[in-house]
Amino acid sequence: MLPQLAKSFVMAMLYMSRPLPVADLDTWVRPGSRREQDTAIDLLERLQILKRTAEPNKPRAYVLTNPFAASLRQALTGGGNHNSFGVPSRTPAEDQVTTAQLDDFARRQWEGVLGYMVGSTGIGLNDEGANLSLSVKHLLKYGRLVEVRGKSVDITQDGFAFVLQEVNAQVWTILILYLENAEELGMDRVDVLSFLFMLGSLELGQGYSKANLTETQLQMLLDLGDFGIIYQSSPDSNSYYPTRLATTLTSDAGALRSATAGFETALRSSNDDKGFVVVETNYRIYAYTSSPLQIAILSLFTRLSTRYPNMVSGKMTRESVRRAINMGITGDQIIDFLYTHAHPQMRKNANFLPPTVVDQIRLWQIEGERMKSTVGFLFKDFLSAAEYEGPCQYASDIGVLKWKNDAKRMFFVTRHEHVAAYLKSQKEKRREGG
Repeated sequence: MLPQLAKSFVMAMLYMSRPLPVADLDTWVRPGSRREQDTAIDLLERLQILKRTAEPNKPRAYVLTNPFAASLRQALTGGGNHNSFGVPSRTPAEDQVTTAQLDDFARRQWEGVLGYMVGSTGIGLNDEGANLSLSVKHLLKYGRLVEVRGKSVDITQDGFAFVLQEVNAQVWTILILYLENAEELGMDRVDVLSFLFMLGSLELGQGYSKANLTETQLQMLLDLGDFGIIYQSSPDSNSYYPTRLATTLTSDAGALRSATAGFETALRSSNDDKGFVVVETNYRIYAYTSSPLQIAILSLFTRLSTRYPNMVSGKMTRESVRRAINMGITGDQIIDFLYTHAHPQMRKNANFLPPTVVDQIRLWQIEGERMKSTVGFLFKDFLSAAEYEGPCQYASDIGVLKWKNDAKRMFFVTRHEHVAAYLKSQKEKRREGG
């Protein structure tokens, strides 16, 4: 989802007949919010929603791209026969699917996907769990969320970060991966993108007709059904139902840290599920849960020893944590998981995670790390100190500067687009002044 400032830019410019000068756009944002402004503009340009115009004898300006602007105006006003919000089906009352059934289906499928990633199928998922198709498994592999070695499936660092995300972010990650691999799957990318935009506007519990869908979108129904985003009673049915995973895509609701917690919050709107993990100073862990998914996540970095109907216990050891780190999981991700799922009794203390445990996890990680690499770009060979200081300070202001050496007049950034644009604008100003 776009940040709020980027949304404001898009809506303000949507019905403008002329390009908006850069100077006018700058007046919309407070002087202290330059970094947020640059981030929003950069994101809109990378998504090809916004572009710069440069006409002779006219100031630089921004304009929304087409067909994005025209399509958004059409979707908002409801013109044409594009069916941007789906076509409700006339399903007989006895054949309608209840919200409870949709929630159960979505929960089972989505936790099945997460369970496959962390390998929980071997420790308790029964025959009633999700049946994952080859396309789902291939998508997780292509997205580098898992690594497949023969019959073994191991979660990656990106995969563990994915598991820790809120549900909406997880679903968006999957949909973006699906879009990126659309052509490899033999699908029309425009049809895929159109259907993804439509998903967030559908109503939970309402059936929608498949009559107006393209071949690509009909195939999407099958694939998204494997993730629990779409429900069909059978592939030959004339209608489909969006689940809660689809209808909350554009929601600004609070973070839902797991599929189970997310559904429970959505269904009961209660604060009962506040955490289940107790960590002691001797590295022992007690987890009050019966969820195979949560138990599987714990087993990634804990040596589990005892399991009861509603609790498991174990101990974090150097070997178990190092095993997780060798899979690509970082120490900070392990700490974040323990922090997020800490039991209410632990939260009564100011520092409810024992400092000795936190420090030891980081030390175990440091044992195998002596160097950390960062992907980025090096700027050097500046002719004067004045020429160097301007872009270096600008990179620092927008938060992309990682390293600098004033003596050698060089600096390193994580993103180069804005810095390159700044250097180009400075060059144009010097040319105009000369």
